[in-house]
Amino acid sequence: MPLSNLATRDVETLVHPYTNLAQFRETGPLILERGQGVYVYDSDGKPYIEGMAGLWCTALGYGNEELVEAAAAQMRKLSFGHLFTGKSHDPAIELAEKLKEIAPVPISKVFFCNSGSEANDTQVKLIWYLNNALGRPGKKKIISRVKAYHGVTIVAASLTGLPPNHRDFDLPLPGFLHAGCPHHYRFAHDGESEEDFATRLAAELDALIVKEGPDTVAAFIAEPVMGAGGVIVPPQTYFEKIMPVCARHDVFVIGDEVICGFGRLGTTFGCEKLNFRPDSISVAKMLSSAYLPIAAVMLPESVHQALLSESKTIGTFGHGFTYGGHPVSAAVALKALEIYARDRIIEKAAQRAPHFQKRLKALGDHPLVGEARGLGLIGAVELVADKKTKRSFDPQHGVGARAVQFAEAEALIVRVVAGDVLTLSPPLIISAQETDDLFDRLGRALDKTLDWIKAERIAHS
Repeated sequence: MPLSNLATRDVETLVHPYTNLAQFRETGPLILERGQGVYVYDSDGKPYIEGMAGLWCTALGYGNEELVEAAAAQMRKLSFGHLFTGKSHDPAIELAEKLKEIAPVPISKVFFCNSGSEANDTQVKLIWYLNNALGRPGKKKIISRVKAYHGVTIVAASLTGLPPNHRDFDLPLPGFLHAGCPHHYRFAHDGESEEDFATRLAAELDALIVKEGPDTVAAFIAEPVMGAGGVIVPPQTYFEKIMPVCARHDVFVIGDEVICGFGRLGTTFGCEKLNFRPDSISVAKMLSSAYLPIAAVMLPESVHQALLSESKTIGTFGHGFTYGGHPVSAAVALKALEIYARDRIIEKAAQRAPHFQKRLKALGDHPLVGEARGLGLIGAVELVADKKTKRSFDPQHGVGARAVQFAEAEALIVRVVAGDVLTLSPPLIISAQETDDLFDRLGRALDKTLDWIKAERIAHS
């Protein structure tokens, strides 16, 4: 089928992230024109349920007029303002105050940037800065986890534990280590309970730190629920066992709340749901319901003291972004936080979660699904060639990508990650009826995928 004029212009001008760029030249883009509520509309006017809330982020759905007006009003008042060299403005101050107020752990200061990648990149720079201030120049290694996703800047991509983010980019950088992935379905030993699996992972982390030398390991970073690695919910007692290991070796703990923050798991911060108490926190995405780019690093007093001491010695704090704390983005984020609280968005999302998870778990019975997993309003189905042995499909078949295409034909947008894992992360405002529509459409897409597998004679049992 020939590409439209707009699609052809796209192919000839844009580089699309996370896309098979060679194949894309033949298929072209899905061009979205507008959105309202949980729906987006393509250039032909066809409505789709946005089952991924964009990229895990449009919590309040599309077309929220309060957020639009907050942006317009601030743009008329102060269209740009930076935080360099002691400058400031009301929206950044008020947003920082609000984040400190709702933080799940003690927070002293807030540093603003523009994306989760920049936030996690900043976290690492500040940990290095902290240890230099403390006279520990050798304590610099950072531990992440296999299948973690923390961004795509050079440092954040080094934290990320997914091969496509490393291959031929000459990553990860030296000094970035990856502990075991907390995915019970894939990595537990036969007969190993969730709690026993968590105990083993904690012991393996302890052994890794001891092997590297505790005086060389600076920090451990974790998402409460791993997002782009495949929506991996940690086993029971995981964080309760990981945190004492970090404390014993004086390893700073970074919480990556870029996906889980602001209600995705049914609590304001994902760490609250999973008994996880990090020292610092990265937030982005749902902070502004993704209406404008904004991210933040929420810092404890220990890091703030290091910033004070080093800037006194050096003469400045040499880090920052032109658009960090942008007044329009900050104003929209403030309005989003106001709506979350006023309309009880997070509490209502928590109330809808059991129905969402019930429909999700029911897909575990589908012949293609090895595991249906999730928590709150986030979920995934992992497609397998053999349910009994958990054998994955050969990547060359592109089964997950084909399932995404069948979902789009059913007017549902989902995403494939980490092999053949289909992910779901709808706007928090999704209704019970819309939830049912979403899973009905996904079920039909899986049926079509199974029919295609049979027609193509792809090995499956």
